Amino acid sequence: MEQAPILVIGHKNPDTDSICSAIAYSHLKNKLQSGRYVPGRAGRINNETAFVLNYFHIDVPELIEDVNTQVMDIEYRQTPGVKDNISIKAAWKMMRELDVVTLPIVERDNLLEGIITINDIAKSYMDDLESDVISRAKTPYANLIEVLEGTLVSGNPHNHIIHGKVIIGAANPHLIENVIEQDDIMIVGDRVDTQICGIEMGVGCLILCLDAQVNPLVLQLAKERECSVITTKLDTYTVARLINQSIPVKYFMRRENLLTFELDETVDSIKDIMSKKRHRDFPIVDDMGHYYGMVSRRNLLALRRKKVILVDHNEKSQAVDGIEEAEICEIIDHHRLGSLQTISPVYFRNQPVGCTATIIYQMYRENNQEITNEIAGILCAAILSDTLLFRSPTCTPLDEETAKTLADIAEIDMETFAMEMFEAGSSLKDKTPEELFNQDYKVFQVENMRIGVSQISSINQRELDKVASIMQEYVPQALSSLPIQLSYVMLTNIHKQSSDLLAFGPDAIRYSAEAFHAETEDNICHLPGVVSRKKQVVPALVSKLQEEL
Repeated sequence: MEQAPILVIGHKNPDTDSICSAIAYSHLKNKLQSGRYVPGRAGRINNETAFVLNYFHIDVPELIEDVNTQVMDIEYRQTPGVKDNISIKAAWKMMRELDVVTLPIVERDNLLEGIITINDIAKSYMDDLESDVISRAKTPYANLIEVLEGTLVSGNPHNHIIHGKVIIGAANPHLIENVIEQDDIMIVGDRVDTQICGIEMGVGCLILCLDAQVNPLVLQLAKERECSVITTKLDTYTVARLINQSIPVKYFMRRENLLTFELDETVDSIKDIMSKKRHRDFPIVDDMGHYYGMVSRRNLLALRRKKVILVDHNEKSQAVDGIEEAEICEIIDHHRLGSLQTISPVYFRNQPVGCTATIIYQMYRENNQEITNEIAGILCAAILSDTLLFRSPTCTPLDEETAKTLADIAEIDMETFAMEMFEAGSSLKDKTPEELFNQDYKVFQVENMRIGVSQISSINQRELDKVASIMQEYVPQALSSLPIQLSYVMLTNIHKQSSDLLAFGPDAIRYSAEAFHAETEDNICHLPGVVSRKKQVVPALVSKLQEEL
């Protein structure tokens, strides 16, 4: 199997820093190391991020909804598929060579048609089959020649046997006349009179054993009567014993109610099914039915967990679904230490700066790697976004210095670009309440309580007032279905550098009022000078909740 990509991904409900840092870091990793690093996103991008990527002509990363181990991550066996017209003998030989007990049968374009197992082949040998099974199975003459190691002296190897039964011409012609029927297959020795009798009685095929020479008269008569003639070095007994092995596998294969697994199914979902079925192997297909390989219980012992690098977060609640099943290789972040645990030691870089993009740029410099205009542009945009053009208290001198350097490389004016970006991002019209709530939403674990904090920013206060009214109606209804106990919505005015904090849930407004010593109006705390969720809002709420819990 080809080397699986290593996914570089940010948090759910990604912001500009999360997306741009994932793109830039995967670009750096691909320059430094062998391997395939691919940026991803754990949610829908917002308007601001869409503006940035479009401005610098960079594709939106692929949406990754979960990183659970899937069937495609298993080192499954890539047993080649075979056509349904190969002989039972050829299938048996292939199974022995490949050391497998199941062969997949495929149609055109590698679509799975059925399977045949060693048990199916054994059954074909042991069952009492009728003498006309060769014709009922529409056996190709090519199969007959292959199995009997024969030579076609007369006839078309591409024809199929569709009528008649198998008989042995061991008696004299007078007795044989009583059993021969039209299109029968007759196994004979070197008795010319018996051969001629069979042809005159209308047999469809003569099989001459022990390399018997074909009499010219017999050959001429066979051609006139369109009777195929095959010679073989095998004796009559051996031919009679082997002839049924020429039957095509489609006659015995299973095609109904096949138990298959799709490439994108999770391993957890197939384990239970596999434990309850006695099958040794299960075909793997895609959603269109194209065959990829076979998986057995033994393959589950060699799982390849998805490899991921996390940027701009280290909280399990914020990570892409299934993160506990993945192999975390690195974490690059600028937030507080969260709840993620890793199986083995990982490279973990966490710096107290205003933006992950600042750290990513440092890593470019530390590794002496040039940075393109496009990558410089998106990293600069991420810093401007996370620091609100250096107005956020999370901003450090390193962030500002880095952004200026990147702006020079990208050839942009920071003030002008930032205003265009904020304006694009603050356009909240035409969004549903759910989209507004989730566009920049994070969950934090405090003791045994989970709180959600959503931030909605704009340069237009009237727009924020409308959003406040929408959130007052939406959040109380949505809260019961969310896996959280408390919900807060930050409505941040970028120009005024202030936020209104809406509180929902039992005692939510009391916690926020006491945490910020702020004035409240109904369920709203007015927070002048507060624009950072990471540095101003979450630490204060967490500290207050820890006192109470």
